[in-house]
Parts: sequence; structure tokens; C-alpha cells
Amino acid sequence: MSEKYFFVYIMASGKRGTIYIGVTSDLLSRVRQHKDHLFKNSFTDRYNVTTLVWYEALGDGQSAIKREKQMKEWRRAWKVELIQEANPQWRDLWDEVVALYGYRE
Repeated sequence: MSEKYFFVYIMASGKRGTIYIGVTSDLLSRVRQHKDHLFKNSFTDRYNVTTLVWYEALGDGQSAIKREKQMKEWRRAWKVELIQEANPQWRDLWDEVVALYGYRE
């Protein structure tokens, strides 16, 4: 994939568990960092937030940051509804993202 994308993503500790919203230009590496607990004592490390449950690709960084900030202001119910609409089982989308974007270690 040669086009540059920026991603807003939601990680969760489990179905309807603790959620975390982030933004990145490298979704694969960032999610891998969460899964590997790379940043000790971070929010996602402390609450074991390792499941990618939602993501959105945007064409530029400013739009992605704006969307992330907007979503962080939402009530939890709205965030849960967004996840439920796209991923009702709250399954881990990691394999799907690897298949789409390829993962290089």
C-alpha cells in the first residue's frame, strides 16, 4: 500500500471493557506496541487494553487528530455504539489489519 494514511483507533480490554482512543500514522506498529505492553505503566498497560476493536483511516494527519479529539469528548455510550455498529462481537481486528496493510517486524 503506497498511499499514506493516518488512523484513529479504539483499543479495548474486552467486550465493553476499558477503552482507549488513539491516533497514529502507523497502525500496525502502534497496535503491536499496545499488545506487547511496550510502554510500562501507561494507561493501556495498566488496564490491559490490547484488543483493537475499531479503526478509521483518514488521508491526512490534521483530520485524524481532529477526529481523535472529537471522539475523546464523546460520552462512553457513543463510543460503545460506534464499536457495536462496526464490530458487535468486539473481536480483535489485528489479523484483519495485518492482512490489509501487511506487518513487518
